[in-house]
Amino acid sequence: MAKHLTEKDISIIVNQINSARDKLTWDGLCDTVEPLIGTRPTRQTLNAHERVKTAFTSKKEQIKSGFRSSKRPPSLSIAEQRIRRLESENDRLKRENQLLLQRFVVWQYNAYKHGMTLSKLDEPLPIIDRDSSEKKR
Repeated sequence: MAKHLTEKDISIIVNQINSARDKLTWDGLCDTVEPLIGTRPTRQTLNAHERVKTAFTSKKEQIKSGFRSSKRPPSLSIAEQRIRRLESENDRLKRENQLLLQRFVVWQYNAYKHGMTLSKLDEPLPIIDRDSSEKKR
């Protein structure tokens, strides 16, 4: 039976995807993460996890679009300031993401506690017909 991926395994896999520089395939990814997580996951296992799937798709699009060189700052001090700002923003976004994941777990538990089913939670939003009042005339 295949090993279920833990959150730590998923984080490792997403980091591997983000660090990819050229050709990215499901099989190549499976081979790459095997020594890192202890077993070789299948393509279907990786594709079943939304974070992995999203990271893979966005990285593929980024690779297809080609390399875009960023503007080079005229001095190292400006580059250092920019790096610090980007690292700070990255840390902030990681914290916000963690808080949102925690909130989602609470919502998930409360929905389960109050008898909500997954199919009920996954129902699409109702379609709003904004032109309905104009059609009556």
